[in-house]
Amino acid sequence: MSLDNRADELIFFVNGRKVIEKNADPEQTLLFYLRKKLYLTGTKYGCGGGGCGACTVMISRYDHLTQKIQHFSAVSCLVPVCMLHGMAVTTVEGVGSTKSQIHPVQERIAKAHGSQCGFCTPGMVMSMYTLLRNNPEPSTEELLEALSGNLCRCTGYRPIIAGYKTFCKDSCCLKKDGDCCMNKGNNSSLSSDQIIEGTCTELFKANEFMPLDSTQELIFPPELILMAQQQEKRKMFFSGERITWISPVHLKELLELKANYPKAPLVTGNTNVGPDMKFKGVFHPVIISPTRVQALNSISQTEKGMSFGSACTLSFVKDILQEALLKIPRQEAKAFQVLFQQLKSLGGKQIRNMASLGGNIISASPTSDLNPILAASKCNLNVSSKDGTRQIPLNEDFFLGYGKTSMKPNEVLVSIDVPNSEKWEFISAFRQAPRQDNAFAVVNAGMRVVFKEESNIISQCNIFYGGTGPTTVGARKTCQQLIGRTWDEDMLSTACRLILDEISLPATAPGGMVEFRRTLIISFFFKFYLQVLQELKQMGVPDDKIPQNYLSATEDFPQGSIESKQIFQDISWNQSAQDLLGHPLMHQSAIKQATGEAMYCDDIRSMDGELHLVMVTSTRPHASIVSIDKMEALKMPGVVTIVTADDVPGSNVMPYLQDETVFAENKVTCVGEIICAVVAETVTQAKRAARAVKITYHDLKPVIITPEDAIEKQSFYSARRKLERGNVDEAFKTADHVFEGHMHVGGQEHFYLETQSVIVIPKGEDKEMDVYVTSQHPRFAQESVALVMGTHCNKIMCHVKRVGGAFGGKIIKPGKLASITAVAAYKTGRPVRCVLERGDDMLITGGRQPFLGKYKVGFMNDGRIISADVIYYSNAGNTLDESDLVIEKAILQADNAYSIPNFRCAGFVCKTNLPSNTAFRGFGVPEGLLITEYLVNEVAMRSGIPPEKIREMNMYKEKHIKLFKQEYNPNLLLRSWEECLEKSSFYQQKAAIAEFNNQNRWRKRGIAIIPLSYGVGFPYGFLNQAAALIHIYKDGSVLVTHGGIEMGQGIHTKMMQIVSRELKIPLSYIHISDTSTKTVPNTIESAASFATDVNGMAVKAACRTLKERLDPIISENPKKSWEEWVDEAFMKRISLSATGYFRGWNTYMDWEKSEGFPYTYYMHGACCSVVEIDCLTGGHRNLRTDIIIDAGIPLNPAVDIGQIEGAFTQGVGLYTMEELKYSPEGVLFTRGPAQYKIPAPSDVPQKFNVYLLSGSKNPKALYSSKGLGEPVLFLGCSVFYAIMDAIAAARKDSGITGHFTLYSPATCERIRMACVDQFTQQIPRDKPDSYVPWSVLV
Repeated sequence: MSLDNRADELIFFVNGRKVIEKNADPEQTLLFYLRKKLYLTGTKYGCGGGGCGACTVMISRYDHLTQKIQHFSAVSCLVPVCMLHGMAVTTVEGVGSTKSQIHPVQERIAKAHGSQCGFCTPGMVMSMYTLLRNNPEPSTEELLEALSGNLCRCTGYRPIIAGYKTFCKDSCCLKKDGDCCMNKGNNSSLSSDQIIEGTCTELFKANEFMPLDSTQELIFPPELILMAQQQEKRKMFFSGERITWISPVHLKELLELKANYPKAPLVTGNTNVGPDMKFKGVFHPVIISPTRVQALNSISQTEKGMSFGSACTLSFVKDILQEALLKIPRQEAKAFQVLFQQLKSLGGKQIRNMASLGGNIISASPTSDLNPILAASKCNLNVSSKDGTRQIPLNEDFFLGYGKTSMKPNEVLVSIDVPNSEKWEFISAFRQAPRQDNAFAVVNAGMRVVFKEESNIISQCNIFYGGTGPTTVGARKTCQQLIGRTWDEDMLSTACRLILDEISLPATAPGGMVEFRRTLIISFFFKFYLQVLQELKQMGVPDDKIPQNYLSATEDFPQGSIESKQIFQDISWNQSAQDLLGHPLMHQSAIKQATGEAMYCDDIRSMDGELHLVMVTSTRPHASIVSIDKMEALKMPGVVTIVTADDVPGSNVMPYLQDETVFAENKVTCVGEIICAVVAETVTQAKRAARAVKITYHDLKPVIITPEDAIEKQSFYSARRKLERGNVDEAFKTADHVFEGHMHVGGQEHFYLETQSVIVIPKGEDKEMDVYVTSQHPRFAQESVALVMGTHCNKIMCHVKRVGGAFGGKIIKPGKLASITAVAAYKTGRPVRCVLERGDDMLITGGRQPFLGKYKVGFMNDGRIISADVIYYSNAGNTLDESDLVIEKAILQADNAYSIPNFRCAGFVCKTNLPSNTAFRGFGVPEGLLITEYLVNEVAMRSGIPPEKIREMNMYKEKHIKLFKQEYNPNLLLRSWEECLEKSSFYQQKAAIAEFNNQNRWRKRGIAIIPLSYGVGFPYGFLNQAAALIHIYKDGSVLVTHGGIEMGQGIHTKMMQIVSRELKIPLSYIHISDTSTKTVPNTIESAASFATDVNGMAVKAACRTLKERLDPIISENPKKSWEEWVDEAFMKRISLSATGYFRGWNTYMDWEKSEGFPYTYYMHGACCSVVEIDCLTGGHRNLRTDIIIDAGIPLNPAVDIGQIEGAFTQGVGLYTMEELKYSPEGVLFTRGPAQYKIPAPSDVPQKFNVYLLSGSKNPKALYSSKGLGEPVLFLGCSVFYAIMDAIAAARKDSGITGHFTLYSPATCERIRMACVDQFTQQIPRDKPDSYVPWSVLV
């Protein structure tokens, strides 16, 4: 059958506006259409795979059968625009704007300080808005579920949840009396006697929020209701350049289409086919969308069970099950209950709203959470074709392999029958994922057992696993051998042995973690065994007695609302009401970020003639380039040119980085190195052509991937750095105990929500260019482009409005990307835009350096550490970048809070064949200090003295000389430590944890308290300078420009507060436009928690210059207004423009002499965390965190507390879940949110308290404040050490005591395998040298 050549009109609405698309392209997503066709840029591109939620919108449709309007959130990056016929889309712009009226959902996230960089904010707004459209008074559980598919890298989620909890019916907020828990530190239990005089707990006033008013919402377009009711439903066609999309109405039409196009996939939510096409290059010339076929969308209930249409979304199935579970007798609903539980954690809310039950089954994915339980429950599949219908049992025979089933190509899955359960039937499901929410399972399972009546004799058994093979697999032989057995310990032992024999995982299995997965296989069965024993006992069947301390093994982690306190210093009683310094002001862009009006680089509208650039990168870790074949790519539609090193008009070497080229020449030294770039009319054309460029390589040796490889080959960048105090070697001779050890600290991906972006506009003469770039360091980008263009910096102007997260990853790397884009713009004479895809960004730009730490420690019987020798090996990658500075800073701060009298620390920067790593928040300190704390922890384990006592006795107690011979006063460190012990109720919690651990064998809790002493700023004086430019206009308005970059840390907000204080004018008079090398030259990178310190000084200086000029006028006419003073100054020809310059502090470091003054001041803190781990799965839950931070006198407590919470959460990610995985050949596997997991809302501690140390002052910095955006990240390791404490308790129950190894991050794999027990000892082990592992530790 030939395709119908006609194309239907696509009709849908966006924000109440009708859209008629006559040439709808099936390859075009809603996200692209919104941003590039409708210019609605509030919806952001974050990952392109539905994993981050930045592109969330609300989709509404009218169901003509129920006559109801349905609203659901969806990730627009996966929604094909062809799917939207007859629907209405609401974007963040349609919710509210500053031009009309903002919506309460926008107001609350902004005023609760839940928006920092703001790039994730529109997605958060849309997820919450959709929830409120469906339920104006949701529960806290529903709130957390709604946000489960949204990621934020800045805030740590707490303020987002706090702001949105004010909508919840189970929150005390916005009561009629106006008293709100949010006005008491977000914790209604906070009593007045806990609040120290002179401190505040109120970050926002919830009772001043606008009420939710449903009458102001956009109505569903009546035209679409009429379309649904009156228009004849017919098959629809949409034809694009390469793909035809067909949407049938009737089952008969669908079966005919499937007969004619048997290879055409059925797409309902596009959550499986879409990512395959985008990321794997899968191509389908015909796509069939059965979403309008009623037979596939219906749900029915009979006496035998329930039948679900295959096109029913997972959210719809979940909602129906929730209702049904209230009506169906419990003993008949066991399969439904388990299915409901699995659906609660499957993907994010947006994915569940889109993905279908049938799609999940047909995908035959090895990680499907539903297939094991559906198979175990003995479900049947009803399939149809033109040849007839048949019923297929859903079992191991149905799944043939990855993406393969026993269905015929022309068959369609119509419905799934889930049977009722019986009295003596028991069903359970299990899963363990790298993260609690929105993460594919490592292993999952569905298990079912049926007993002979009134007995514990097995009559039927079904066990299925996911994550243990290419698809869902069943333990059929095991189940057969268990029939007739008694449900007892002998059966358990036999079953575990049989299962391990049958479900065999080779050592080289894709995904790695083989021993962990083997352990989970039998750990899950043990959990099932315990669950069934408990239920049999309740039914009166005699059984093996279950130890009381085993019972919690079957329970889920404690869930609950997030409680929090934020305590900070109140402003002085005599401070002017107009002086807003010290007030918890909202981020100055927060409202615009919440409405989608805040502009980011890729939001700049396309210019006439604009081209798009896509990189072509190396696929080899170390090879010479034999040839670059561009012919096929150049012939492809839309391709304008391909730029290589030959096209560079100036230097192909980056400034300051003599080992890094712009384009690879002659050879490549890592997978992901940029070789050339394709320039085309559209980004789609550029991507296709990039895949067509053929590069021939000749592989070279050696290939160095790990620090161990580098040590063996002596592959280092420079001579080691070293600091030493005392006589380390002699002290070892006098120590009571000496031990050696090592520690691996994994790297970390920045995962800023806005990927690297740049737009270069050639001016047409003198090589002048305007460069719009997402950079923390516009001067470096300027110098890079000037060098590559062979011109001077005065021809290259770099502009940065704001950056959607950076964390150090946008200091050096944007310079290279801007240079490549500039070469393309110069060659073509046209504007060129380059926006990296998430996977390319993660591959090309590197991240935090992994560290290998080796140490030797000597300590006395009483726990005093008298000698330590530490060596750091950082994995820098294939170029040096800033890795030399990273290792220096790690060494400078290696002692943390500890006065170890004899201490030596050295560092080596390893040169490897990985993509070059770069700066990251903390700049090496989080890695180095984790190793320091690890050796301190080991002293505690070896001595038997509690870790907190070891830490306390070895702390600096009085003024002392640091390793680099700078005087140090630990007074504020000690105060922070003592307050943390008190505020966290440390010893009471520790006693309660000990009691909990005594009562629970398979669940353990742990606690840890960690101190922090952190030198702020740069150790090189020239990096501490800054400049500013301030204009006062004749109407009294003030324009401020400075060298700092706004990337979420609130620097612009603080600068405006400084100007307001110095000029004594309201904030409304002050505006900051952007940061530009055109207005402030020679800027310094915004990094090291120092940008506010130095730029604030420069702004302050400019203000004082202006104030000195205006003072005579003001003193003559003190009663006049600001505007009148300014006007008079203009009439008297007084300059109303001034520059401010801050020379910076004279910091320095002389490594030859091992002495210096690298830091102007120190920031201190302490953090106590409590966790609970599941010893059988390795999962953990963060129960409580208390943080004390010495912040000086904060310029803005809300911004500072936001930085503390965000940094801590990023640290929790670094130390507990964020794991970069590389193949032995250096190929990065973790290239998006599907594989790389940052913390989600469910990872926020259930009790999360932040206290700013009162009475702290810093006379060396701006208004006595302190920088703290970077240091707090390290305190995330309190969770790591609390996990170690919990593991130690588990090992003790297994009869194992003493030190054990735990590398960072403490993933579920590492936690589980460290909890040594009979199950970890039962699994088969592979000899390390007998196979090539799937991934290696870098």
